[in-house]
Amino acid sequence: MTDAWPIRTLPGAPSPLGATWDGKGVNFALFSENATGVELCLFDSVNAQKEHARITLTERTNRIWHVYLPDARPGWLYGYRVHGPYEPQAGHRFNPNKLLVDPYAKVIARRTRWDDTMFGYPIGHRSEDLVIDTKDSAGAAPLCAVADPAFTWGDDHPLRTPWHDTIIYEAHVKGLTKRHPQVPPGMRGTYAGLASQPVIEHLLNLGVTAVELMPVHHADDPHLARNGLANYWGYNTLSFFAPDSRYGSGTMSVENEFKLMVRTLHAAGIEVILDVVYNHTAEGNHLGPTLSLRGIDNAAYYRLTRDNPRFYMDYTGCGNTLNMLHPQVLQLIMDSLRYWAQEMHVDGFRFDLASALARELHEVDRLGAFFDIIQQDPVISQLKLIAEPWDLGEGGYQVGNFPVLWTEWNGKYRDCIRRFWKGEGRQVAELATRLAGSSDLYEQGGRRPHASINFVTAHDGFTLHDLVSYDRKHNEANREENRDGTDDNISWNCGPDNSYEGPTTDPAVTALRERQKRNFLATLLFSQGVPMLCGGDELGRTQRGNNNAYCQDNEISWYDWEPGRERKEFLQFVRQIIALRKQHPVLRRRKFFQGRRIRGSDIKDISWFSAEGQEIFDEEWSGESVRSLGVRLAGSAMDETDEQGRPVRDDTLLILFNADHRPVPFVLPAHKPGTRWLLVIDTTLEPSEQPMRLVRGGRTYQLQDRAMALFRLVSPRKRPGISTAALLPGAEPS
Repeated sequence: MTDAWPIRTLPGAPSPLGATWDGKGVNFALFSENATGVELCLFDSVNAQKEHARITLTERTNRIWHVYLPDARPGWLYGYRVHGPYEPQAGHRFNPNKLLVDPYAKVIARRTRWDDTMFGYPIGHRSEDLVIDTKDSAGAAPLCAVADPAFTWGDDHPLRTPWHDTIIYEAHVKGLTKRHPQVPPGMRGTYAGLASQPVIEHLLNLGVTAVELMPVHHADDPHLARNGLANYWGYNTLSFFAPDSRYGSGTMSVENEFKLMVRTLHAAGIEVILDVVYNHTAEGNHLGPTLSLRGIDNAAYYRLTRDNPRFYMDYTGCGNTLNMLHPQVLQLIMDSLRYWAQEMHVDGFRFDLASALARELHEVDRLGAFFDIIQQDPVISQLKLIAEPWDLGEGGYQVGNFPVLWTEWNGKYRDCIRRFWKGEGRQVAELATRLAGSSDLYEQGGRRPHASINFVTAHDGFTLHDLVSYDRKHNEANREENRDGTDDNISWNCGPDNSYEGPTTDPAVTALRERQKRNFLATLLFSQGVPMLCGGDELGRTQRGNNNAYCQDNEISWYDWEPGRERKEFLQFVRQIIALRKQHPVLRRRKFFQGRRIRGSDIKDISWFSAEGQEIFDEEWSGESVRSLGVRLAGSAMDETDEQGRPVRDDTLLILFNADHRPVPFVLPAHKPGTRWLLVIDTTLEPSEQPMRLVRGGRTYQLQDRAMALFRLVSPRKRPGISTAALLPGAEPS
């Protein structure tokens, strides 16, 4: 494009919003309710310091400004200048000196070059944001590009893995592959790297069915950039449609590389779930930059305080909250979700701080407009929907309160499992509820066990290795004097005193840490609900005690793939317990347990036992000193059918838990004469040491301190092929 080129314009249409290539030209459409004028700015290159041309949009339909350029093509660079009042005290922050990102841009072709021009007010002015800044931001602002939607999907289609069969692996695109020695150097840290053969083989060998990617929407953060840090996690969205260019390898367009990643993962049978941040944006509070929505229509897009619209309602801790009361904001979110589902073929979404999306006025409303729209949408309602069921506002903790169709990160599960294995008293009653699928949270609302996304660790907080290696957070690298991140980690470094904080060469402490890691993940995989692993936990990943590594784009966050004996053993253990979960339907039921005999079964579908081998009664659940528990899951009493209507049957399993610092002799239940239990897993042992041993019902099994074991009921008519030499002491040959 040159100065000699004439810019032909036609009226265009108000729909669809954004820049849309129709094969002949490009339609541009931008919503602004309160603007007095809009200019479309076109750029020659990503290095341009100012626009090549400005086109005044004269057409306005239903508050949408639009124009059609018959000569425009995919790849054209653009942004907007929007005119209107600069009256912060009235909620308006229009400033035509600032180049703005199209909220519907599918491609961000240039990242922000942070300087003072990116702010709508003069930095350092005594009146702060009440005075307009007249410096032009065009040389530093991000640039949008017209996208080319052409891509060959072939026979790619939604996998629709049933919820009860789903195992989620939460991962960061860059962190997962940046240090992988078998991923080609040019592909490390990219979408292409995540779809590379070594990574896919790792995921398949592990046994997970879905990757939940931390935010891939284009994000930015001025404060971290000024401090020499990075917005590594990406929870500060700038564009809800554009894949983040940081994860492009440069071998093709970023959007096509993302699509190729999805297609490749689907071909391997792995679903793609996106962690999405629709509750706030990168523009921050009233002192934040003017990048997009603030300059397009601040009063429409953001929740402003009633008594002084200069300021923002902040339910997120990030400075602002999107205005879910405005229909255009709801449309923006829904259009974004449909785009990622229909054009990018993703399989579901995890909604960051989802309670903020439910706030109608101030209180969280579980039947708010956002959930009504999701419920009736023919596309989004069919996807996997996961809520992070809290925000930072009053009444924001909403675990268990989301409507049908939704699953939730079960924070109560995480906290209970951590407290139990830390050795705290009075936990077995809640532990039983969490193991059985948290019916107290989900059954009454008409949901099933899969509504509970169970996890012990996630990106936010300690890694699994750090959970058993640190009593306290160590976030000094974040340059906030260790003030950031939660202090309530429910962690234990497994040592007798503070000298064992972090790495140690003490073999006893090291062995206990490895056993606790096996306890945590075995509990997770053997619980009803949907298990979610934090990526890298299976590799023994450490963040050196940092429980808030949001700004650490370095080896603190990147997965360490270096092999070692302990790491290899633990990885093998994780593969083993995932395989066991897949093998046994009784570990991933579709319905809640009833606690009774079903269809003539000789035992109840679930039973709870004390160490004495007796069923636990109400008064025994609350004992301060009780730190052990047994649960029998009857595979013959499932009362479920498969997709073909055939009855689902499974083995009967017995799981024993001991969080005490002393061994516990467990009497194995015997519901009838000749009961025999085959030991499958004991977390005191490495995978290579796991025995195949029989113990008769009524006999004692010595469960070691801080350990768990899983047994399978052996039919009296079957001989499992176990030799007498392999029997536990005191056990009888089959």
